[in-house]
Amino acid sequence: MTNPCNLCCSTDFDELSNVGRDGALRTVICKNCGLVWSDPFPIDTAEYYQKNYRIIYKGTYNPKIKHIYRAANVAIERYKRLETHLNGKKKVLEIGSGGGEFSYLLTKKGFDVSAIEPNEGYGNYSKNQYGLNVQIGFAQNLEFELETFDFITMSHVLEHVDNPTTMLEKLWTWLKPNGILALEVPNVEAVCQSPKSTFHTAHLFNFNPETLALLARKTGFSVVQSFLSEDGGNLTLIAQKTEPEKSSLVITGNYEKIFSIVKNHTAANHYLSAFPYLRLLGKIHKLFDERKATSKFTEAKQVLDSCFS
Repeated sequence: MTNPCNLCCSTDFDELSNVGRDGALRTVICKNCGLVWSDPFPIDTAEYYQKNYRIIYKGTYNPKIKHIYRAANVAIERYKRLETHLNGKKKVLEIGSGGGEFSYLLTKKGFDVSAIEPNEGYGNYSKNQYGLNVQIGFAQNLEFELETFDFITMSHVLEHVDNPTTMLEKLWTWLKPNGILALEVPNVEAVCQSPKSTFHTAHLFNFNPETLALLARKTGFSVVQSFLSEDGGNLTLIAQKTEPEKSSLVITGNYEKIFSIVKNHTAANHYLSAFPYLRLLGKIHKLFDERKATSKFTEAKQVLDSCFS
């Protein structure tokens, strides 16, 4: 029997998929609220993220110049999405800072930035290259004084966490009154990727706009804004610290909606759409752009200073 739903605590679930990007992967969906998760969890999170994650997905212990350039451009776009909500804020915490590109950009914008990164290679690299204030470890195991930060941001982190509810409850205590939490996660309803890539070994939980918003409200946040990326692949939620909501944790019709989208996202439908071909063209364009842009750089800081100037 699966563990209770992390969002609504129901034990009424359905099997949604038995395949992931890396092979066999059992994924279930809560019939009460629509939260989706891997059952059982396919990894030991501590060992996986401290040592193996970047090597598996990037093929390297430390970021390469091309990775830094790529992440710098992602950081610029991320800042544009969050800029309005960062206005007037001073102390910022980034959880899952990776190679440090976004934290470095924030420091150049004048913010007082702290960061947390579980991966030893990437975390230490960002400390040494950019002088960032990075703690190596998991946010779940670290402590800050209560009400330390004006703004906390997590981009593509929450899906990797083994208990999203307790994570957000902890972040609530670190935020000042009316502080802002910015979350970005993959959208489980996305159809821009190949069907076999919908679920990943590294993604323990999968959210749609409704489940992410309910999680925020449950853990003491009011939703300020929620929006999808242009291709529908990613979901961003901006929330403000208030008080935990005591209302129902049922999301009527959400299970049925997600189940239908996932089951109808077949290989045939996908390859008859424009998504795979637009993605291929985009990758080719980025490859040439990266090669041209990074050929003149030998040091990480040079790349970021050039991109962020």
